[in-house]
Amino acid sequence: MAPRGETRERVLRTAADLFQRQGYHGTGLNQVLADSGAPRGSLYFHFPEGKEQLASESVALSGRTVSGALAEAVLAAPDARAGLAALGEHFARSLLDSDFGKGCPVATVALETAAESETIRAACEAAYDEWQSGIAVALRGWGVPGERAEPLAALVLSSLQGAVMLARVRRDVSVIHQVTRQLSELARPE
Repeated sequence: MAPRGETRERVLRTAADLFQRQGYHGTGLNQVLADSGAPRGSLYFHFPEGKEQLASESVALSGRTVSGALAEAVLAAPDARAGLAALGEHFARSLLDSDFGKGCPVATVALETAAESETIRAACEAAYDEWQSGIAVALRGWGVPGERAEPLAALVLSSLQGAVMLARVRRDVSVIHQVTRQLSELARPE
């Protein structure tokens, strides 16, 4: 028998993967249980509020995971050009590794549920806020003035999100690299 926390974590990670691939409405709880190998009763034991709680917690988990990967990528970058290229490469690699089956783990759920679930919308907002704040910190570290860093971080995040969607639809990551090159021109220190 798996330890209590291990089952919960396995269900959460399985749900995060399925929501990223299939979206919120395309993912059923029976599939989450089957794919995670968790016992049927464990779902409501660990997530008493049901699918909405499972989705909001899986978005939060995915958000933290991506945030860590993005932080690692930008910390290794000496300047904005390299850092933005690393951000784009993270998303491009995720698309390529999944044969374009996985988009952004937050956007896939947010597009479907933001208008209908405050709990999930708030989890998506928190993930995006964390990413944007991290990008703003990186931009300031690369010499972008403080007053420009936050609005530029919003532009970087929204541009990358759009580029990921286009890349997934086109099954071609070159748009992500084009966008990061253009963004790096805007991120030059003054």
